[in-house]
Amino acid sequence: MRLYHHPMSTCSRRVMLAALHMGTPLELTEVSLLSPDDRRRLVALNPNNKLPVLHDGEFSLTESCAIMQYLADRTHGQTLYPDNILVRADINRWMFWAVQHFAPPISVFCFEHIWKGLIGKGGPDAAELERAGLQVAQFAAVLEQHLSSREWIVGDTLTLADLAIAPSLTYLQQAKLPLTQYPKLLAWFGRVTELEAWKHTMPVW
Repeated sequence: MRLYHHPMSTCSRRVMLAALHMGTPLELTEVSLLSPDDRRRLVALNPNNKLPVLHDGEFSLTESCAIMQYLADRTHGQTLYPDNILVRADINRWMFWAVQHFAPPISVFCFEHIWKGLIGKGGPDAAELERAGLQVAQFAAVLEQHLSSREWIVGDTLTLADLAIAPSLTYLQQAKLPLTQYPKLLAWFGRVTELEAWKHTMPVW
């Protein structure tokens, strides 16, 4: 199986985390998001022009959480995505929550404080940060409450749910994410950062 990715991409990191933790072998092809030629090739791989993309023979799959689930189904003996239908439903719920609610406003902070300057688009937009900050606060509070009496997102062990949510916080410091008032969330994130898979997928600046 071949994964088209970029090491700075938090969506790509979701897949890399799951694959490394499960010991799922992948052949890697890096796609430069700043290269016009690579961007054109990416559109041929994924009309949405987004990473990551998985090729398994003639089968092509996009969307990071779908790829994570597919790799888990392909990996014998993995524990991140149990067969129990109720546990899977709960994991799925949090994976979808991550991409629908939690990640989008965080991506605004990443763009305004990191990527915008790198591509010559000027400084942070205060209005955009204020708008996104309200959403970050709304959904961080949901996660804080959920983690008030547990160490992991689903059940009592690491699952795909944790690995779908955590990569959004990859640039916690650089993006100046307003999360200091959520101690349970930050403690959970600290546990994720101790994983070997997390350490091996940390982007190098």
